Amino acid sequence: MKEHRVLDQHDEEAAEQSLFQAILSLRDLGEVRAFLVDLCTPAELQALKDRWLVAELLDRDLPYRQIHDRTGVSVTTIGRVARYLNSGSGGYSKALQRRRK
Repeated sequence: MKEHRVLDQHDEEAAEQSLFQAILSLRDLGEVRAFLVDLCTPAELQALKDRWLVAELLDRDLPYRQIHDRTGVSVTTIGRVARYLNSGSGGYSKALQRRRK
């Protein structure tokens, strides 16, 4: 997150809500892809893809070292994803659960 923010708490929360509503408005994979490609830098999009892949591999109980060897993602990032998968807000778990169906 940027260090110097000019939005107050209310405007910050409104911007977040607007972003989440925009994501919910997308109707298919193509729309989601186009939105994320426009929204993110290539490095940001790669980081999102890496984290999601790590979450999927952790969900299959693969060891950190094997995930690292397979993906090239740092063990630190793998550990961070694991921490949020196990005790975050539940977003990874909910998405993984829905993808299994």
